Amino acid sequence: MDGCYIGIDLGSTTTKAVIIDSDERVLGRGITNSRSNYELACQIAREEAEIDARFITLSQHLEQSRSVCEQREELMANLSSYYGLAHYLRQLKALSDDCLGARERWLCSEDEAEKICDALSFIFSEMEKDAPNEFQPEKLSQSDFFRDLASSAYMRHAERVCTERSLSFGRMIGLFDGAILRVENQSFAGDFEDYLEFARLKTLDDPRFATFGDPISTSVAATLNKTFNVINTVGTGYGRLTLPFDKQQIRSEILCHGLGAHFMFPKTRTVLDIGGQDTKAIQIDEKGIVTAFQMNDRCAAGCGRYLGYIADEMNMGVHQLGPMAMQSSKTVKINSTCTVFAGAELRERLALGEKREDILAGLHRAIILRAMSLLARSGGVMSEFTFTGGVAKNEAATSALKTLVIENYGDVTINISHDSIYTGAIGAALFAKRDPRGVMADLEISKLKVKKKAPQKMAGMASVAT
Repeated sequence: MDGCYIGIDLGSTTTKAVIIDSDERVLGRGITNSRSNYELACQIAREEAEIDARFITLSQHLEQSRSVCEQREELMANLSSYYGLAHYLRQLKALSDDCLGARERWLCSEDEAEKICDALSFIFSEMEKDAPNEFQPEKLSQSDFFRDLASSAYMRHAERVCTERSLSFGRMIGLFDGAILRVENQSFAGDFEDYLEFARLKTLDDPRFATFGDPISTSVAATLNKTFNVINTVGTGYGRLTLPFDKQQIRSEILCHGLGAHFMFPKTRTVLDIGGQDTKAIQIDEKGIVTAFQMNDRCAAGCGRYLGYIADEMNMGVHQLGPMAMQSSKTVKINSTCTVFAGAELRERLALGEKREDILAGLHRAIILRAMSLLARSGGVMSEFTFTGGVAKNEAATSALKTLVIENYGDVTINISHDSIYTGAIGAALFAKRDPRGVMADLEISKLKVKKKAPQKMAGMASVAT
């Protein structure tokens, strides 16, 4: 069994895990919301990375089947979508049970409690009906997180139900907020086999794939039997000091983002990382070694936390901010990216009649302008330039960044990967692999492989000689 290496990036808002093999190939990626229980966040991110690796294995096995190979991508899209649906429905059931089971904490009359129960039951029933439409193979998921998907659907239905039934919208949102925190602090990966079986059966119900029963079943079995021989793990990120690792297994975010960006784009010389709690401008050499950097102060202004606060003020999911900002017809000038004053300025702008999409466009530009000052202090933008972190998935932020970089530094190459949020975890996994203990473990595994193969070779030679 080959060895593998894990990198954990424990951020303030999300926790990422990446698994690589001895050849430094990425086997799987996983992400989850960061929680007050950091150890659980690391566990869930690692479980998600292992699930991703299993799906890659599943795809590889299907590719070997002649009857399937031409439709493999379409087949995998269906399996992945149905798997995601099964996982979502399991979490939704837990959320519904938690909300409805918290009746003793509502502090209201029996009649009002009955009205709330009926409303909640209706809302979750509607969310369950809507779920299949959110997990269509051809439809890109709006978010990686159950919280975002569930909150958007819940608020949409709750707003209508509260109006129709004369219930307090604030109370209904409060019930959701309490329940989602408790549900997020649970791991649902243990039901992986059940989710995959659900996906297999649903896929075979499709006439296009009805004849693929044997290759799918064989591939699923191989996926379930996959094991992970973890040789070394390295942690990084905002909460890295809370990780249950030895000091030798901890690396700074600066080093990991520099090495991770170099791994993804070898010609990278400048890296900008905008995470949940901080922003980092990093200069690296041709080997991915950090030569200079600048980091924002302790204030979270202009980071992911700031966007989260704006989303809360607007009763939206963070994943909805970028698409709405892209609909703007003009950019409203924002005077402050301070989280403390953001709500007040937002409300003031709305009171003046400014459109939400124009305000959001201004907010995104203000965030990037703050990052540009860090880049300038770190040494400017060298080609190639790589944007990493969770905010790199926000299309309004990346659009503003491209515009400002070109305005200030000319037509430089700008790298923005769909996997940019995993850059720090990739760097951590590479440090785990290149750690002396990891190198020695690789040598031991290689020796074991040679020992296993040697007797077969000698037996073959003896047979020929005879």
